[in-house]
Amino acid sequence: MEKKQIAIIGAGIAGLIACKYCIAKGFNPIVFEFESHIGGVWAKTLKDTRLQIPKTMYQFSDYPWPASVTHNTPTQQEMIDYIHSYAKHFQLLPHINFCSKVKAVSYDGPSSDSWDLWNGTGEPFPPQGKWNLTVENTKTATTQVYTVDFLILCIGRNKDVPNMPKFPQGKGLDVFQGKALHSSQFSALDNDEAEQLIKGKKVVVVGLGKSGLDIARSCAEINGPEHPCTVVYRHDHWKLGDWNPMGIPLINLIFGRFPVLGVHKPEQGFLLSVVATLLSPVRWTLLKLLESHTKMTLPLAKYNMVPEQGIGEDMASGLVMHVPDPDDFFDLLKKGSLKLKKTPTYNMYEKGFSIVEQEEKTRIEADIAIFSTGFNGVEKVKNIFESATFGHFISDSPRVGLYRECIHPRIPQLGILGFSDGLSSLYTSEMRCKWLAAVLEGSVKLPNINEMQKNIKEWDEYMKQASGHNHYRSFLGSIEIWYSDVVCKDMGVNPMRKKGLFANMFEAYGPSDYADI
Repeated sequence: MEKKQIAIIGAGIAGLIACKYCIAKGFNPIVFEFESHIGGVWAKTLKDTRLQIPKTMYQFSDYPWPASVTHNTPTQQEMIDYIHSYAKHFQLLPHINFCSKVKAVSYDGPSSDSWDLWNGTGEPFPPQGKWNLTVENTKTATTQVYTVDFLILCIGRNKDVPNMPKFPQGKGLDVFQGKALHSSQFSALDNDEAEQLIKGKKVVVVGLGKSGLDIARSCAEINGPEHPCTVVYRHDHWKLGDWNPMGIPLINLIFGRFPVLGVHKPEQGFLLSVVATLLSPVRWTLLKLLESHTKMTLPLAKYNMVPEQGIGEDMASGLVMHVPDPDDFFDLLKKGSLKLKKTPTYNMYEKGFSIVEQEEKTRIEADIAIFSTGFNGVEKVKNIFESATFGHFISDSPRVGLYRECIHPRIPQLGILGFSDGLSSLYTSEMRCKWLAAVLEGSVKLPNINEMQKNIKEWDEYMKQASGHNHYRSFLGSIEIWYSDVVCKDMGVNPMRKKGLFANMFEAYGPSDYADI
């Protein structure tokens, strides 16, 4: 019997894992990658960037980090080398078409309007239905149409469609006389180009997320207090400088089963709901102790960086940030090489930014403005479909509701990976790839469309409650282990992966615990 053809768009981490598991299940995957290399967002980032979480929580389940990588948070180059080693080990590169821009995808099959079951049959490969992908080879400028049995989008949220702020007429980029670029454009420069661009210049970075912080630190280290880098941002989020506060491994709090028992989770049932109510004060106390420890060990109050919201909300929405070498960061602030300007609103004028600081209007001159303001991931996914109906299904919710964070009940023969995230994106992406591969081989049967939609709504309500106004981020923060338990049960495997009750309850769960699935 001829192997089913699976098209995968994107050769970042999710795309590579999807390719690996499709091969393992006997399918014939073909990966389309716009760039000339693999690695996704890791391939184009600053050389100083490090992994934010311990490497044991960010590794392929069946391919551990090599012994040569000794630091707990590897560098960008070590990350790239690791990804390439994985792709080579599992012979993924022959399946990847590089410099391949997918210009459009269209579905040739029956309408889903009247379906009770996904694909009309509940099976991944119905009798009728194919995807057609129009792909341009950017090297040869030739176009080819590929017809496949199933499509997996691995294009992520944090790439390709920059989210730039909108300003009133005459108060934005239309009047600014300096150079403005998005953080992704800056990160795409080679190291020498980036240094030459900012050296001796007045640089303003907008946004204090992970990329904004990395870029600001790099600019401050290059220019020093003679030409300080200014960061303009609206909200503070919790920053951690230690993965073992008070001698307690933080990953046990984030990725352990016991702390999650104190969370009201989707699909938990009556008994676990009672347990969550009883243990929620314990979890609240642990989080408050973590907040207190952070404020005692980092000078957040000194620099007006204490967040208004609790650390639990930031954790649930993926906005908690580990600051590598925090002493160096706060030393830059102390020396004046780095300046923080928190403001509820900002505009631009010819020479820089106009902000409101402590109810006073302030102007900040800038030669270069770097906007670390995220990406419009929903728009990117929506626009890939020729079908306006499919595009509407995607953009109907700011979070993009997917069953098991992988499948839209009304879009046939399609999986989406890497759009919904977790505190360890590799960890969550691999669990989803395992689950989706099981769906494709038929060992996981999906419920009917109504049940899937009810389930999506239940998870949606949890995310709204847990992450507040950051609900749009599609983030599983704080309950990755519960999500893993749920998909393990779907696949018919025991979610208790460790030996002994104590280990299962109190030790952190990581990718290696799921290596044999």
